Amino acid sequence: MKRDMELVKKILLRLEQSPKDLETDLISDGYTSEQITYHSYLLIQGGLAEGERIYTFDGCLHPKAMLFNLTWQGHEFVDAARNDSIWKKAMERVKERCDAIPIGVLTMLLTSLLKAQLGLN
Repeated sequence: MKRDMELVKKILLRLEQSPKDLETDLISDGYTSEQITYHSYLLIQGGLAEGERIYTFDGCLHPKAMLFNLTWQGHEFVDAARNDSIWKKAMERVKERCDAIPIGVLTMLLTSLLKAQLGLN
């Protein structure tokens, strides 16, 4: 399953508010349960969120997770990604130059754009 940075952002923003009903809210946004739980698993693996890793088996092993809260890194990402105009600029740059971007590089790009907007560069 390919990573979806828009879903990552939505999960983290929603988790910042509360983990309650996170999956239900995102399903109503058009995502599948499998997409949400897989990306939740990746967020724990990447150190952006804390939660419980779950594996289901129906002939194949499926990594999933239940999230509890953001980590410090998760808060840093959310703070950098929260501004929609900065997010759009970052996503445009990514689409122009590459197919995918590691979360750490995306966080640096968002932070750089935020600094520029604040006149800190």
